[in-house]
Amino acid sequence: MDPFRLGMPKIPGFTELLTALQAQTEALAQLPRTLTELNGAVRELIAATSTATSAIASAQRTAERLETLVGELEEPVRALKPGLERVGRVLDDPVVEKVPDIIRTIDEDLRPLIATLHQAQSRVAGVTGLLRRRGRPEDDDLV
Repeated sequence: MDPFRLGMPKIPGFTELLTALQAQTEALAQLPRTLTELNGAVRELIAATSTATSAIASAQRTAERLETLVGELEEPVRALKPGLERVGRVLDDPVVEKVPDIIRTIDEDLRPLIATLHQAQSRVAGVTGLLRRRGRPEDDDLV
């Protein structure tokens, strides 16, 4: 009967020791490459952090400018509110809807009237011109 098969602790053999040493050696051999990759990753992280810092600073400047603009515009816009509310009430009046029809009616009714007045004015001007050319009867008596 083998005493090692009865559940007694097993002492590692030479093969297992060599396997463990080989694994450790391979891990140590990979260490420089791993450190180089880690170093590259840290540099990329530093670059990304620098870019993010610049972007945040730019966004902060933009936000400050916008805040200044809003501060400058807030008071004038608030001052417009009552007038805009009055204009809104006027525009909500049903009479406003009739304005295009009223303008159209005025246009249709007044254009012919204006044209007639122009004709009458031209005729009066023609008659006046004729009378001036003919002279006045009183002018003939004075000579």
